[in-house]
Formats: sequence, structure tokens, C-alpha cells
Amino acid sequence: MKRIFDILVSFVGLVILSPLFIVLAIVIVSDSKGPVFFKQTRVGRNGVPFKIYKFRTMIEDAEAKGMQLTVGDDSRITNVGTFLRKTKIDELPQLINVFKGEMSFVGPRPEVPKYVELYTEDQRQVLMVRPGITDLASIEYRNESDLLAMIDSPEKVYIEEVMPRKIELNKEYIRTISLAFDIRIIIRTIMAIFG
Repeated sequence: MKRIFDILVSFVGLVILSPLFIVLAIVIVSDSKGPVFFKQTRVGRNGVPFKIYKFRTMIEDAEAKGMQLTVGDDSRITNVGTFLRKTKIDELPQLINVFKGEMSFVGPRPEVPKYVELYTEDQRQVLMVRPGITDLASIEYRNESDLLAMIDSPEKVYIEEVMPRKIELNKEYIRTISLAFDIRIIIRTIMAIFG
């Protein structure tokens, strides 16, 4: 049932949002040099890597010019990118990942391979399900970038404190997974974005 929900809603979403995608594509390429989409390797279900899609919010080759984490007012973020990140509109292309079956609307946010390599055997259980566009951790850490900006060693704190807490929230999700719970998380995510 969850997969049918994902296919139907992602397809309808992509059709309805296609005019917005075209407008955003024009704005993004007008604002800075580079492609419309940012594609990055993430680790999916059963540890299978895939390319996640986002609207590009940073300068071209940003990953080669800094950390994989984005912290606070990162100088690599473009003018349009600041707005897209704040409103989470940059995440909309992940509807493509959902439609393709690489992601779900709700599930543990997929990590980059660098951080997944640090998972313990127990933590790797979050890889048993499809990763999602949103999850309990996305709600709790809505302003993660701003929080990490206030810390001297953001990557160290992310690895030692933030990432383990996110994994615990995702394990909680896996224990209670259901379509009804997914819908509640989607509603809470929307409220967090607009509230």
C-alpha cells in the first residue's frame, strides 16, 4: 500500500508541479553558472547507492570546495539557493526518486556513503527500508544547518551527536511503520515548514 501511495502521489505531484519546475530551472541558471539539478550519491535500501535529485542551491562544484555538510550561511550557497533551502523547495525533485522507487515519501533520510561507513551493525538496520524525503529526524532537526553553524567542529558534532540521534529516531520509525504514521509525519513536516 505504501509503494502504491508513493507512485500515485509522486506522479500527480510531478505533473502538477512541472510548471513550477520550469520557472525554477530558469531562475536557477539565471542566478549562477551550473546545472539546474544537484545530483549526489546517497545510500539507499539494503545499502544500494543511488543518485538523489535536488534543485541546485550552491555554486558549481561546491563539494570540491568544502565539506559535504552545509553549515549556516555557507558562502557556497547561491542567492536563489538561500530561499530554496529555507522553504525546502530544493527537495521537490526527490519526487523523481520516489517515482523511480529509490525513495519513499517517508523514511530515514539517505546519507552519503562517507557517513554510512561509520554506522555500527545496529545502526545499519535503518538501511532495511526505503529512505524518504522526510522523517522524524527532519522535523526535529529542521534547522540543523543553523545549529551546526554555532559549533566550532560541526562535522565532529554531526558524527558523534546528531547522526546517532537521527538514527535512533529512524529506528523508532521502523518499529511503528504504517501508512497512517507516514501521513502524520507528512502533516507534521508541512506544519514545521510553514509554522
